[in-house]
Amino acid sequence: MDPGEARTFLRSNHQAVLITSRRNGRPQSSPVLAALDDEGRVVVSTRETAMKTKNLERDPRASLCVLNDEFYGPWVQIDGDVEIVPRPAAIDVLVDYYRRISGEHPDWDDYRAALERERRVALRLTITAAGPDRSG
Repeated sequence: MDPGEARTFLRSNHQAVLITSRRNGRPQSSPVLAALDDEGRVVVSTRETAMKTKNLERDPRASLCVLNDEFYGPWVQIDGDVEIVPRPAAIDVLVDYYRRISGEHPDWDDYRAALERERRVALRLTITAAGPDRSG
């Protein structure tokens, strides 16, 4: 599977598990919602204090297992390098992220305030590999 096929899948499937590496090298998994930005990068919302953020500060490599809404059936694993977008730049990225997954928010001022209050950052994953290429 090429990254373009993975992007096509991700445009309509947002539930995923993000895999990062803990300090001891063991995997850490986090359920997330994922969206694609205009540049084809995967965007995830998280808190700057979350373990996934701390793990990515140390090692920016990550994998993302994107599942379909029914859970069983098609899925995609995406591997790549992650950029952590801090506030205040993350605010506009996360507004776009919300729109791509849920549409318009009933109160954007409240949403922006919640992003600040929760110390939200954006993770942007640049896809370097995708699969599976076959099922077995």
